[in-house]
Amino acid sequence: MKLPNAHVESLEFDALAGWADDDHATAFETYLKSCSAILQGTKAMRAARPVYGALLKVCARARDAGQLDRLQARAFFEANFRPIRIAPPGQTEGFFTGYYETVVVGSRVRTAEYNVPMYRVPAKFLGRSKVFGNYDRSAIEDGALAGKHLEICWVKNPIDAFFAQIQGSTRVKLDDGKLLRLNYVASNGQRYYPVGKDLIDRGIVEKEDMSMDRIRDWMEANPDEAKDLRRKNRSFVFFTETPLAPQDECIGAQGIPLTARRSLAVDKSIHVYGTPIWIDADLPILSEKPDTKFRRLMFAQDTGSAIVGAARADIYFGAGEEIGHIAGRVKQHGQFVMLVPRNVAVTSSGAAPASDIPLPRPRPNDIIADATPTASIGAPPTKLRP
Repeated sequence: MKLPNAHVESLEFDALAGWADDDHATAFETYLKSCSAILQGTKAMRAARPVYGALLKVCARARDAGQLDRLQARAFFEANFRPIRIAPPGQTEGFFTGYYETVVVGSRVRTAEYNVPMYRVPAKFLGRSKVFGNYDRSAIEDGALAGKHLEICWVKNPIDAFFAQIQGSTRVKLDDGKLLRLNYVASNGQRYYPVGKDLIDRGIVEKEDMSMDRIRDWMEANPDEAKDLRRKNRSFVFFTETPLAPQDECIGAQGIPLTARRSLAVDKSIHVYGTPIWIDADLPILSEKPDTKFRRLMFAQDTGSAIVGAARADIYFGAGEEIGHIAGRVKQHGQFVMLVPRNVAVTSSGAAPASDIPLPRPRPNDIIADATPTASIGAPPTKLRP
């Protein structure tokens, strides 16, 4: 396995701070979900991604192992995988953001109050990852798709629709009391534009203060400018209705239900779905300060167009407004450790040898500009994030 533009370093499990304290039994249950998809893979998939074949063999052993307790599950991961620390060239840590499933109110019919459409794709286009590529966000918001009968429902606020597209899925509380579950199904394939970075570059929001809440607050306070900013993001996302129950989690790009705080969105051009990834980072979970230790085994089960690089991941936190506050402020560096099957060799391309990696430095205070979580939930080839 060759990782582009990355440093790699082989570790031992006892070098992972907090490894012994994680609930490996719960992690194993999440891993089995990924395995259910991997075990159904085709020979073509295994041929295209050799690592897939190695994961398939481990998944077969996981399936045969049955239910495991914490110590048994930990022993399973240690016996079948080895940890590889990954970082961008010249750095020692990866970078993490968070995403979630939004909750909005809506109506099946258009009214004066509910007048912002959430679109599906025509039946003849199902299965395509890109549709209506000749229309950008401005054209669609101005009515380019009107009259095509593609409206799934209508919501009150264009900002709600925009954030649902960024996150990739949403729960729509209909005015008749029913709950509608929508997941990403395709996009127009046009360029994603990070609105958070735009606000930082213009000096409207300080880089260290950037969060989804700050973006929404500014948009709500400046509706005309917000419209112009939204339209800089030419990408537009389409949804599909799902039969998910209220207690069910949304579906990720691997085609399985996500697990809050166990599922990751990764760069699908680099990582194979189902890969275990150990995260060690200080995140702003209990407060706005990044002082909560987040050390746990997670799994690559989703993707996003803004999730780019071998050591870049988006943590799925769940659904709801409060969860959204947490996910929206996560933008921290931390240890990104991929667990690879023991028979897989990992090398890097375009980077210095693994022996050149320095010891971990203090966590950087300089957070990347674009704190906007990106990706959609349940996206086929490309995650929802526009």
